[in-house]
Amino acid sequence: MLCGSVTGWCANRTAAFCAQAEPSRHSLCRPTNGSMIFLLAAEQKGFEVMELRGVDPRLASLDTLSGEDIPLHFLFRLHNHVIQVVFLYERSGNYLWHGALRLKGDADRSFAAFKVLDYGRYAGAYDRPQLILTVLDGLDVRVPRNISHFLAQQKHARFLECRYRDARNFLQLYPDDSSAAAVDFRRKAKALLHLTARTLTRLDVPFWLSSGTCLGWFRQCSIISYSRDVDIGIFIADYRPDIIAAFTDAGLTLKHKFGKVEDSLELSFLIEDVKLDIFFFYDNGDIMWNGGTQAKSGRKFKYIFPRFSLCWAELLELKVRVPCETLDYVTANYGASWNIPLRVWDWKSSPSNVQANGVWPVAEWAELIQVY
Repeated sequence: MLCGSVTGWCANRTAAFCAQAEPSRHSLCRPTNGSMIFLLAAEQKGFEVMELRGVDPRLASLDTLSGEDIPLHFLFRLHNHVIQVVFLYERSGNYLWHGALRLKGDADRSFAAFKVLDYGRYAGAYDRPQLILTVLDGLDVRVPRNISHFLAQQKHARFLECRYRDARNFLQLYPDDSSAAAVDFRRKAKALLHLTARTLTRLDVPFWLSSGTCLGWFRQCSIISYSRDVDIGIFIADYRPDIIAAFTDAGLTLKHKFGKVEDSLELSFLIEDVKLDIFFFYDNGDIMWNGGTQAKSGRKFKYIFPRFSLCWAELLELKVRVPCETLDYVTANYGASWNIPLRVWDWKSSPSNVQANGVWPVAEWAELIQVY
């Protein structure tokens, strides 16, 4: 048995451990020497040990671009069997995170079959599981109470870190608005994004940051203060008829409903003078698209995106999804000059990926163009 001041739990043949921690000067947590005691105990039992470390992203910010080194993965080898230990760290969005498994230049690449390890190809993010104590091969171990839920998360856990260095360079060229109005908008946008996440989580409807909100995360690790709204995307396959009722029950007011489930559905809500735009995306083979409608003319528009998958990220202390292929997604919407702020934006002509898509029949306007 391995001993040390480390608590751990197991899932899917991999042990995930959280080291005992102490407050750092940044009011976060960092491992103590418990992990070193754990390594020494393993070596005393005859294990060969590989320790993989990386920079602590919790200590990175626009002001401090790099954090301290922390243990990310331990590999223990004995008689050609390998145990992978993954360290999970608390993040400010109340979720757990692990780093990617990256070998340095002098690492022994024959130590394990790295390509088939369950964890570590990418950084990952998980909901905090409730743990229960059980017995495995005569050993007391902790496992997630809902193992199937945890393993289902593992398939879609890839996490993208905010690009702090690029964001700081951007903000040095284009300083953020520090006016009272801008600060107030960012406060309201944060509250709205958190409320949106709670509402859609209760409905089990996944969403991701889209349009200007996605651009703000990717470009400057924040909300664009002059955007005046929050934009999210939802796959039309995940649409539920009770979405409108859920948001109105949460205190939002429906401002418009355009299109229909089969074509170009779009919802817009308002709370505290901040708008939430929900764009529903349609899968069309090699591309994905969402629709837009001009209320006064009935004209339809289509916004074309290359196929994308979803990753986790963090924005405003919230774990949220973003397109994994974020650069392609942002470039499709805003063109190659996405890194230059534009305060004047016409949703019908400014996007690089907009196409005319016909006109709604006048006889259907009452159903398909609803403005409140």
